Amino acid sequence: MTDGSNIGRRSLIAGGVAAVAGTGLAAQASAATLPPNELKGYSLPLSAKGEANIVGAPPWNYVGDLVGVEFWTTPEAAQAALPAGLTPDPATSGHGYALFIDWQFTTGDRQDYLDPVRSQYSEFLVLLDARFQTTNVAWCPFIWVDNDASLARGWFQGFPKKIGQVHQTRAYAVPSKAAPVLGAGGTFAGTLSAAGRRLAEGQVTLANTIPNLPALSRPIVNLRHFPRLKAGQYNNPAVHELTLSILDGVQLGTTWAGSGKLQFFPAPGEELADLRIMRTGQGFRSTLSYSVSDLRILTGPDAG
Repeated sequence: MTDGSNIGRRSLIAGGVAAVAGTGLAAQASAATLPPNELKGYSLPLSAKGEANIVGAPPWNYVGDLVGVEFWTTPEAAQAALPAGLTPDPATSGHGYALFIDWQFTTGDRQDYLDPVRSQYSEFLVLLDARFQTTNVAWCPFIWVDNDASLARGWFQGFPKKIGQVHQTRAYAVPSKAAPVLGAGGTFAGTLSAAGRRLAEGQVTLANTIPNLPALSRPIVNLRHFPRLKAGQYNNPAVHELTLSILDGVQLGTTWAGSGKLQFFPAPGEELADLRIMRTGQGFRSTLSYSVSDLRILTGPDAG
């Protein structure tokens, strides 16, 4: 296991979005594991042409509008949401962000955005301050999306994605009473629902621009977990490893900040509301883009 101090080696935007490259070690070439004449594709379903898979092979390219709210839950609730291997950040325990994002994505050099029904989706996620060894990180305990490709990509990376309905206020290039101004005084909202129940709602009133996006100042750590469907082996997962997200080519539009409001609501089968909101802080709205083509494994047999 490499020391946690190696995690912050690559900063994509100074003082802003952080991510991680490799440790400088040469990657080992993996032996082919698929049998000859196997069906084609990066993900299920494999098929004769390889076009039916839910997710094609990386790189995956993203661009999206984001509405976020800073919040604090109790240190006890934040610690209870952390997996083994992560500990609370003693300086900011209980601190986190809630993000509503409208995304558009492509795979490789394809112009997937010309098929909007497949390339557009919305997302809500929570990030909590935590530590991996000696390094400050962000942990994603909960995330919802409304697109099956996004769901699959998330599971491959370790994001615990579920299906939900996420919406946010839109801004437009012409003034209208039907939209807020993207500037001082403009108010934007976001909502999350799942299984017919409202789970979260946030609101941001913009006041001024800031140089960075607050929510992505720490590298994001996730947990890849794939259980076994074998009697007596349910608690012996096939894969259980902490991962570190690597975001390439990050770009930010103008980030506006101001005051934020946030509520989480209880619902059957959900634990988001267990992160009881004690207070809120800064709200913000921005646009960002990046690509994903790699992942760093932090724990388990493939760590390095």
